[in-house]
Amino acid sequence: MTSPGSPAPATAVRSINKRVLDPGERVAEVLFGLIMVLTFTGSLSIAEAGRDDIRAMLIGALGCNIAWGIIDAIFYLMGCFAERARNLGTYRALRQAADPAAARRLIAEALPPVLASVLAPEELERARQRLQALPEPSEHARLSASDWRGACGVFFLVFLSTFPVAVPFLVMQSAPVAVRVSNGVAVVMLFVAGIAYGQLVGRSPWVFGISMVALGSALVALTIALGG
Repeated sequence: MTSPGSPAPATAVRSINKRVLDPGERVAEVLFGLIMVLTFTGSLSIAEAGRDDIRAMLIGALGCNIAWGIIDAIFYLMGCFAERARNLGTYRALRQAADPAAARRLIAEALPPVLASVLAPEELERARQRLQALPEPSEHARLSASDWRGACGVFFLVFLSTFPVAVPFLVMQSAPVAVRVSNGVAVVMLFVAGIAYGQLVGRSPWVFGISMVALGSALVALTIALGG
């Protein structure tokens, strides 16, 4: 019988809940989607492009981002499953450890190094005792609803980042003007993503905004040069 504060058996071995997609992951997914669509818009010849060329480019860009959104979502689920299986293995090893010192060592290794370094042995021992008192874990790791939400978030971030860059080609008749406006939208999105990343890591947002524009432009140029 578990105490009122103990987790239910179904959730006993789950890792601490985290955001479906943390800010760093969101910036990375937006950058990925932008680079994918810019490899298509950047390869469009302004002088020779007609409506059929633009239509083919849009279909290619949207189709590519849908495909990569699905692939990226699958990779995200694989990573979540591997993390849960690793956590379950650590928890089982901890519960089966005959030596309390070995169990405390497992707990310390599972924690971030900075956090583990400030915990006294008696604090690790209290954590060990509480973990030992939890219900028996499930036999196999399972994906949770938050993992599936994260996968959907990955897909939509990759896919939806296509639209702001593609909209000028949908509403403008002139291909040269559409290309310039599309590139301007992409630069603004890269700059905003850089500002968000700079704030996340505690550095100058403006420097990171400019750096993200430069990085994105370089990656797009490299991808086009390599035939991507």
